[in-house]
Amino acid sequence: MKEKDIVCKINVFDLSEVAGPVRHLVEEAISATERSYAPYSHFCVGAAIRLDNGEIVTGANQENVAYPSGTCAERSACFYAHARYPEAKFVEIAIAARGCDGKLVADPISPCGACRQALLEYEVLAGKGVTVWLVGRDKVYQLPSVASLLPLAFTDF
Repeated sequence: MKEKDIVCKINVFDLSEVAGPVRHLVEEAISATERSYAPYSHFCVGAAIRLDNGEIVTGANQENVAYPSGTCAERSACFYAHARYPEAKFVEIAIAARGCDGKLVADPISPCGACRQALLEYEVLAGKGVTVWLVGRDKVYQLPSVASLLPLAFTDF
């Protein structure tokens, strides 16, 4: 038997350290939480994707009483991005959430497994790592790629 270590380095920033184009992307993700439809969970998630054509596409979670008919913010954004700009490649994504109290969550959240797999497919289409920014009230995590969120992912497509 062999043992294999799976390691992912995460850069941790104070929110105040994030500047320039990344700050704009983060603010777009935070703003997208306001367009969430979450009457059941009251957990509002927003995502913003920067494409290689310079466009930023956002999405927000959309719940439905006929669970699981809704969709997460990340898939809302990535499906719309590819439908709107099918030739553009994903460069980076920021994800933010507001809790039941209406405030940005203290610690960054990460995408669910279905969103990780969906985003990974667009990373494969991009041909390189798509930087992931996970946003909390006081700190932001930077990951080098979607694949770093989904070790041993299914990529045989």
